[in-house]
Amino acid sequence: MIRYALSCDSGHSFESWFPSSESYDEQARAGFVTCPFCNSPKVAKQIMAPSLGRTANLPAPVEAPNVPAAPASAEAPVSLVAEPERQLRAMIRALHEHVARTADHVGENFATEARKMHYGETEQRAIYGEASLTEARSLLEEGIAVQPLPSLPDDRN
Repeated sequence: MIRYALSCDSGHSFESWFPSSESYDEQARAGFVTCPFCNSPKVAKQIMAPSLGRTANLPAPVEAPNVPAAPASAEAPVSLVAEPERQLRAMIRALHEHVARTADHVGENFATEARKMHYGETEQRAIYGEASLTEARSLLEEGIAVQPLPSLPDDRN
């Protein structure tokens, strides 16, 4: 699965998950990728910042909380978010909580700190922060593994 930050020609920003980049391209060409706000099919990918992924001593996967579904009734409001989407959002929140508990936030110094660890100038540790697309590409070209952290879902949806 791959997550893209998208925007339409009216300036609305949103995110969506796709099985692969090829799947996104096929769906966009067919007009299936539309803005959830204005339904415009003129959608483009936006730049996303990566974050460092750990390769050693990985913690056990974090499981999403198992929330029982509300009983169906004729008066129950219709949910705009399907159960699989709710579970995905819960997993992303759990991932963010886990990263915040177990890694050091280095902010905009992410690229510098990642290089220091890679070249042995500082001890290896889990970090997260912000990096521009140019910085992320440079880190990857140097052989430094980085991984984007999925954005937190919008609680209004």
